[in-house]
Parts: sequence; structure tokens; C-alpha cells
Amino acid sequence: MPAAKKKTTTASASPERRRELLTIAAEVFAAHGYNATTVRRIADEAGMLAGSLYYHFDSKESMLDEILSSFLTELWDGYDAVLAAGLGPRETIEALVTESFREIDRHRAAVAIYQKESKHLAAQPRFGYLTDSQQKFKTAWLGTLRRGVADGVFRADLDIRLTYRFVRDTVWVAASWYRPGGQHTPEEIARQYLSMVLDGIAVRP
Repeated sequence: MPAAKKKTTTASASPERRRELLTIAAEVFAAHGYNATTVRRIADEAGMLAGSLYYHFDSKESMLDEILSSFLTELWDGYDAVLAAGLGPRETIEALVTESFREIDRHRAAVAIYQKESKHLAAQPRFGYLTDSQQKFKTAWLGTLRRGVADGVFRADLDIRLTYRFVRDTVWVAASWYRPGGQHTPEEIARQYLSMVLDGIAVRP
């Protein structure tokens, strides 16, 4: 998980205002990309001068770091609880998918940034925790799928790695279209996804 970060705020900076600015920055990064986003653009969206943004953050890199590390810390709090619960393989997959959609609901912009930017960001020392998280994610999902095959819960001919990639991509791509407060709750969307992934869409004879 992300290592402790250097303190970048002033003593009198408002935590509520920081959270608001990070929410705005996340939406701008998600919409325009990290490299194309300037501090001035974030400040404009926040209705403040660019120089005033430095009162809260020392750089746009610091803002992105806090957005991603906060998202991943919360994601792994949820995942670790699922993995420690002693559930069966199918129930574990169901719980992980449901937790993923809850995180998309809470951090849609951060998920979108992670999807688009993590590959090149992970090459930078400051964002090395992205690689660690990706490996941990892969290990958790592959291990659960292998356990399901070994227990006879999933098909013996299942291609574990292909299944992992399919489930991973079909879940997280939802950040590109999901909007909080829409017609369906994260739990309802998760149930529909799980029904299609685990039971298929064709009527059984």
C-alpha cells in the first residue's frame, strides 16, 4: 500500500476545502488527462487563482498522489475485509465485485484516472505503489479463481488468467459511464454483472 506521504498543507488549511479541491481536481484529471491538466485549469474550476491553490497543495502531482492513494487505501480496506472473511470462492468473487462497484460509486473519477494513467505513472518512484496494488489485486483474484476450480465451484476447463482479465475489465470499465445517483445502485449493478458473469445470459434448456 502507499507509503506515508510528505505533509504538503499549511497548518490552517481547511480539511473540508482540501477535500473539495481534490474532488474538483479528480474530475478535471479524469476528463482531460493528467498531462493536459494545468494547475490553472484546476484553479479555474474551483473558482480561485492558480497561486491560491498552492496554499493547499505544492503541485498537481501532490493532488494526483493524494487522489489515487486515498482511493486505493479505501479499496483495499474493503477487499482485505472480504478476503479475510473466510467466504467460499463464488461468494468471494461476488463480494469483491460488489465492493468494486461501491468504490466506483464513491470514487468514480479516481477510478477513471487509475484506468487511464496508472501504467505510465507507475514508472515514477512516487507512484510505485500503483504497481504493488496491481500485483496484489491480480494475486487476490487469481487465487480466488484457482480455489474455485480446485473446489469444483468453477469449471475445470476455465482459463484462469483470461477469466481474471475479463472480470477485471468488465467491472472497472464501468467508471467510464457510471454516474452516482443514477437509476441503479452499485449493489444492483453488481448483481446484474454477477448474474451475467457467473450464470451467463442465455436461457438454459
